[in-house]
Amino acid sequence: MAAEDRAKGAPTGASGIARPPRYRLDQPKAPRRRLLPDYDPEAFGRLSERIARFLGTWRFIVWMTLVIIVWLMWNAFAPTAWRFDQYPFIFLTLMLSLQASYAAPLILLAQNRQADRDRVTYEQDRKQNERSIADTEYLTREIASLRMGLGEVATRDWIRSELEDLMRDLDDRRTVFPAESDEDR
Repeated sequence: MAAEDRAKGAPTGASGIARPPRYRLDQPKAPRRRLLPDYDPEAFGRLSERIARFLGTWRFIVWMTLVIIVWLMWNAFAPTAWRFDQYPFIFLTLMLSLQASYAAPLILLAQNRQADRDRVTYEQDRKQNERSIADTEYLTREIASLRMGLGEVATRDWIRSELEDLMRDLDDRRTVFPAESDEDR
């Protein structure tokens, strides 16, 4: 068998056993045939959310109540030949169980999708908060360094007080050493 594979050009290992053909990594694989049809999980998720939103409204409760009342009235008071669900209303019970068995997973799917969206939102909010905290800390450090730098800079009030001190010193010197007038010369 190995001799036939070698004759056909099939790659073999050191032991002479035929290896499966290698696939190129730079090219995508050809799609495989599937038994189940392809579906868009996002479209199914959106549909389940729409159904779950409807199931959680008063409109659904009113419609469901009206359907059950009509069902019961029809099967209780219609002519016997027209009744499709006799007194214990087994078919109604089956329909309500079927509705509940589909509603519960759809609601859970919608809740899971909402939880995923919330998780992404919380993660984005957390990252934004971290950036805001980092920016605030940076600005706090910058303001502190500016305050320290301003402590060494001459302000207008400090210069004014220094000039007033100099003026007082000059006035004091003038009183101690009166200026010579032109008449004294």
